[in-house]
Amino acid sequence: MRIEKDFLGELALRDDALYGIQTLRAQDNFALGYKKTHPQLIRAMILVKKAAALTYGSLEPEQAKPYQAIVSACDRLLAGEAADMFILEALQGGAGTSTNMNVNEVVANLALRILGKAPGAYETVHPLDTVNRGQSTNDVYPTALRIAGITLLRDLSGSCAKLQEALQKKELDFEGIHKLGRTELMDAVPVTLGSEFGAYAQAIARDRWRLYKIEERLRQINLGGTAVGLYRSRKDRKDRKDGEKPQGERKYRFRVMETLRELTGIGLAAAEYPMDITQNNDVFVEVSGLLKALAVNLMKIAGDLRLMNSGPWGGLGEIKLAPLQMGSTIMPGKVNPVIPEMIIQTAIRVQANDYAITMAASQGEFELNPFLPLIADALLESLSLLNRGVGLFRTKCIELLTPNPERCAAHLNASYAFAAAWAPQLGYDKVSAIIADCRGDPELIKKALEGVSE
Repeated sequence: MRIEKDFLGELALRDDALYGIQTLRAQDNFALGYKKTHPQLIRAMILVKKAAALTYGSLEPEQAKPYQAIVSACDRLLAGEAADMFILEALQGGAGTSTNMNVNEVVANLALRILGKAPGAYETVHPLDTVNRGQSTNDVYPTALRIAGITLLRDLSGSCAKLQEALQKKELDFEGIHKLGRTELMDAVPVTLGSEFGAYAQAIARDRWRLYKIEERLRQINLGGTAVGLYRSRKDRKDRKDGEKPQGERKYRFRVMETLRELTGIGLAAAEYPMDITQNNDVFVEVSGLLKALAVNLMKIAGDLRLMNSGPWGGLGEIKLAPLQMGSTIMPGKVNPVIPEMIIQTAIRVQANDYAITMAASQGEFELNPFLPLIADALLESLSLLNRGVGLFRTKCIELLTPNPERCAAHLNASYAFAAAWAPQLGYDKVSAIIADCRGDPELIKKALEGVSE
């Protein structure tokens, strides 16, 4: 065991623990039994630490050794090493300070190992003075969340593109299959099965475009703005002589941004007004709103497919979803539309997350929003769920479903949907009266309409 101290006291840690006293305190304080911090957020934070270390190592080559060790530590963490050392739950007080400290401590202690030192030998590499130099949780956390969000958005946009293509293929395949259109679940007018899938494809195409465009909102970051977005570093202020201009701050700020752009492959830009980025989270509400729009479209499509698949004999039966698993523990042969049902539940979760993000974003005060961990957890969960869900919806539902042309024709022929086409010629009231006189019998209605028109 090793002992670490802070101004609150001291705690014992395992010798092999790469996290430190601040992480241990947070683990105890926020023991909700909830899920861990999203791995994409942790990964993005490590990229920020690497960018800062590379920057300071280049600005101060005579003191580069600890920063080189930090870079090596970050590379190993990005490769998956010591993933079990990021132990904190997603929901926590302190605006994400504990998650930032978890990363700081793990990076510092792994860097110490690389240098041949024992964990906790912070006089060589310190979690705050070295790893977190020039940073604050208040610029690191939102920057990391934007990077993680863009990464997942790009994945989701790609998944939507593939789903759109799958729906368009069904549109072409089913173009010649005529069926009964329905409005408010009542018989309407004839349509084709292909046209319905074409409409689904259009909805997903809009979602794809919206997700592509929203990335622009996330590219502005406040890295270098430290606590409240004023671009000031505690260490650099302390070292600066009276009247000296903060050249080190400026060089760090611009260079770390360039380095982070190179590391992430994302066109990140310094916020025009970093205090805005630090205290306001409406951009995440905007992104979540577009995720909600996608969720709404997915829920509607999935609901339609459940209805068209219903039966096989007591329902509509106009399409056949692929049988994927046993549907009942008591009814032999029953198969359920499990993928559409999963997608509907996913969509409900995303909409619930959107409400949580909206509420959390509205509760910030003055220069900071302490509820950013909830925003991050909900947003990254929605992105992850939708990305996986859209992929499964495509491969296990859309691509595998088949039409039932016979049932489509039977429903169409059993209805008087054709009668609407006679309204321009005979008048709405006249056609309505014929339908009523024939008591809705399609054959009688057809004969009556033809007789009147002659």
